Amino acid sequence: MLDYYTSVILLCWLALGVLSVLVWENHSLSKNDKAVFYISYVIIGLSSLAELAGIQISGRAGVSAGLIRAVKTIDYTLTPLAGAAFTEQIRVRNKWRNLLIGVLIFNTAFQLVSAFTGWMTVVDDANHYSHGPFYGVYIVAYFAILVLVIAEFVIYGKNFSRSNRRSLYAILALIIAGIAIQEIFGNGFRTAYLALTMGAILLYIHYTEYAQLSSDDRIMQQKILITTDALTGVYSRFAYTQDTKKMDEKGSLPDSFTIFLVDINGLKVTNDEKGHEAGDELICAAADCIKEVIAGRGDVYRIGGDEFVVFAEMDRRTAENTIVELGVKAASWRGVHSDKLRLAAGFAISDENPGLNCEQLATQADREMYKAKTNFYRSYRFDRKRR
Repeated sequence: MLDYYTSVILLCWLALGVLSVLVWENHSLSKNDKAVFYISYVIIGLSSLAELAGIQISGRAGVSAGLIRAVKTIDYTLTPLAGAAFTEQIRVRNKWRNLLIGVLIFNTAFQLVSAFTGWMTVVDDANHYSHGPFYGVYIVAYFAILVLVIAEFVIYGKNFSRSNRRSLYAILALIIAGIAIQEIFGNGFRTAYLALTMGAILLYIHYTEYAQLSSDDRIMQQKILITTDALTGVYSRFAYTQDTKKMDEKGSLPDSFTIFLVDINGLKVTNDEKGHEAGDELICAAADCIKEVIAGRGDVYRIGGDEFVVFAEMDRRTAENTIVELGVKAASWRGVHSDKLRLAAGFAISDENPGLNCEQLATQADREMYKAKTNFYRSYRFDRKRR
């Protein structure tokens, strides 16, 4: 029949097997990432097997002292590796990782020498093993590895928000607690590999959660790039199209829904005479003026070279005042390449145009804007072909 510790180890192996299947089924992980997880689980499984084998063969007649020392050598070599394997899962690359690798190499070499010298394991005539005279060297190396693993987790945790960081440190605390219980209370408390297995499961959950959050962040950043006009920082034409569709899908427009169309007068002349850098300056200035005048009362979109749209909710009087404020703001602008910014603006209100959808209301606002533009050209006698 199975003893209690053997059954626990078997359950740990089964858990690691299930975990390996989960990793295999996770299509968001690269082959290299999956390989790191698999290797970590194999090391945990083999090191727990070595510890279990050492317990099972200790005190058995017919088992050679050399075999016992060999099994314990594998145990003392793989156990620190099992803990350090977690740092490979979190993929931290720094000087502490290099130091950790150095300590692991030292411990491995020390264990291999000890297999022939009895420094780590002493076997009596009854085939019971006990700690050798240099077991303290292993404890110091093991403690150093544990400290370095903690340091790596702390560094890795800086990549997360506070809530994610707490769960990461809680996983680390669980692993340390399991190892500490076994080391402090001795062979009667075989908790190290149970804690390592639980830690592996929880770290995988944490990793997949972080991967999902990172994916969501990337999608959000891409959405921001798509919906934001690169030159001016206002909403893009794509955002305008999407928001227009949403408004039209709702059916009727809200009361006092107002659309402004704004255009720069004489931009072509500026581009021809002073270059496109000066033209871009005017476009950015127009966007800044519109944003300052609207000041959170609506959304500003750039839908073309020098064409802007504003969605807002206001009555006619407020809309007319907004047009005036926009003209004053533009008139006070002075730039590096130009000292004049002239804007043509028009608006249309849903209350005054019942039955129109968002796109149709924008067309009506565009007509009003072109009336203002025509008046400007007539007043200043600009050649419309050179606008």
